Amino acid sequence: MSFALALWLAAPAELDVDHALARQLVADAALALTVRDDPAWHPEQRDCAGLVRYAYRQAMLKLDPARVRAGLWQTARGASGFADAETLLRDNFVRVREPQSGDIAAFAPEKHDGEDVFHLMLVVQKHSRQLVVYATGNGPRDVRAGPMSGLQDAPKEWQPQASNPAFLGFYRWKEWQ
Repeated sequence: MSFALALWLAAPAELDVDHALARQLVADAALALTVRDDPAWHPEQRDCAGLVRYAYRQAMLKLDPARVRAGLWQTARGASGFADAETLLRDNFVRVREPQSGDIAAFAPEKHDGEDVFHLMLVVQKHSRQLVVYATGNGPRDVRAGPMSGLQDAPKEWQPQASNPAFLGFYRWKEWQ
């Protein structure tokens, strides 16, 4: 591997795309799953982190397919097409105060089968309203959207509110900083 390629893989790439368009495409991809299933979203990856990866991958396939092939996510082993929720948060996103479309809401880990599992939701700005889109992990068609200010169908631990002790805050893809 050449030094230039190794350097490119080791650091987040600078996107040479319109961030507003990228955010809109991420939001559109996530919202579309609330209406219909997409076979491009692998059945074994249909959880909250899988929703984030899917929406970003779909957006970036339209904007920079070579970047998708190189791996969108930074991991301990370098660029990859896969990262779990914890790796997405730790290595690929940074905390922000004011969320925009394409940002994520993150929640403290819960124990599942003895392992800590984080929960993620995608923030979507639609018609002057902020929504969150999230996967419940209960099946292939269980992607929901609701107002950030008060989700009706989500557990209390998944409410993106400062008063929720499980809510870690909002995060933005490092490449959009």
